[in-house]
Amino acid sequence: MSEGLNSSAILRLENLLDEDSFVELGSLITARVTDFNLNPKEAPSDGVVTGYGLIDGRLVFVYSQDSSVLNGTIGEMHAKKILNVYDKAMKMGAPVIGLIDCGGVRLQEAFDATEAIGEIIAKACEASGSVPQITGIFGNCGGGLSVLPALSDFAFMTNDAKLFVNSPDAISGNYTEKNDTSSADFQFAAGNVDDIGNEEEVLNKIRQMVAVLPSSSMDGAFADECLDDLNRGAVGLEEKRDEVAAIASELSDGNVFVETKTGYAKDMVTGFAILNGQTIGVVGNQAIEDGEVLTAKGAQKAASFVKFCDAYEIPVLSLTNVNAYKACECAEMNLPKALALLSVAFASASVPKINLITKKAGGSAYLFMNGKSLGADLTYAFPDVDMSIMDANLAGGILAGENGDVSKAAAEFEETQTGLSNAARRGIVDRVVNFADARKYLIAGFDMLFEKSDSVYKKHSAK
Repeated sequence: MSEGLNSSAILRLENLLDEDSFVELGSLITARVTDFNLNPKEAPSDGVVTGYGLIDGRLVFVYSQDSSVLNGTIGEMHAKKILNVYDKAMKMGAPVIGLIDCGGVRLQEAFDATEAIGEIIAKACEASGSVPQITGIFGNCGGGLSVLPALSDFAFMTNDAKLFVNSPDAISGNYTEKNDTSSADFQFAAGNVDDIGNEEEVLNKIRQMVAVLPSSSMDGAFADECLDDLNRGAVGLEEKRDEVAAIASELSDGNVFVETKTGYAKDMVTGFAILNGQTIGVVGNQAIEDGEVLTAKGAQKAASFVKFCDAYEIPVLSLTNVNAYKACECAEMNLPKALALLSVAFASASVPKINLITKKAGGSAYLFMNGKSLGADLTYAFPDVDMSIMDANLAGGILAGENGDVSKAAAEFEETQTGLSNAARRGIVDRVVNFADARKYLIAGFDMLFEKSDSVYKKHSAK
């Protein structure tokens, strides 16, 4: 193990990885520059511990920065060690985990150090969609380096850490005491990190995330032995369906649900469940003060998550409970593009996709939650869901015209164009499932879709 390093950088790795599994790489590397009397002996390992180890027996590549060495700043050799971790991870098809505690650019290396940060960011872009990237922030992460957690697939932050592009005091009219824009709480609410907690909690969250993710895009959805009863009936879904995490947990093997971006866009819940030992991405509507509405931030959050799942061949389950769009000036400015992103994410995803309508599917809003027309392979619904494109009385007023019988038109619309039975009759819903049977049908559905392919090879007609 590197000599002269702050024990916290090493201790974090020891607490993150399986016992005695860490193998260090590049422990003898030091800073090369001697400008401004920089002594290489004062920069052991150039301030970053790098190597590989195991999490629950699975290979991961790691780096952990040390703020006691030149304030954890990034220099040429520091960056090269991190780049080496990325290169090996991509060759081996294993996740990259970065533990950040950094003072930014090393001034003694100026342009070289700035370019080094650019090289790390470029390498993270190269790795995106190839191997999962997870970042933990344990100290400062500022300036250009703040892009790295955003480039990562998942990021976590300790309660006392700082994440910023500009420091709070550099923002006109602001100061730290007024609004600490670098704080964990602020960045959590902004959606720049998935969760926050103390150091032990953050390390456990990283381990938990690795446990449900594939090691690379070549692995497909992570699958393990199912220790839960495949025929287990789901309990209490009728009462739980206003809480997406509660539904997902009840459906999942061992009640496992790993939620992502929990502090951001709370009208949309995203995370990972396990069905028959296989990781499933879950996207679901959560009612807020405005009711069951679809917001721009929620749509963007869901779109990003679905794209991640598709990149790593993780099947997607949507839990649909939406009745309308958010109605405000801001929504009118942002919803069209956000809905376009969500449309593209669902329509282009080639992974198995199942939509379970849990309570409401109203207007055109439900289409964007993995509707049949946007590519859902199977659509299920609970027996009492409310499905309609418009309130029957409003529709009656439009259909009856100026002198028509509004009540008659409304009743006819209600009978022929509204409700679950009419949707099922038109093939929009494949099956109505009882609450207790939902888990069994979802397992069976994803099992049937396991070998799904967008095209089947054909040489010529067989007749």
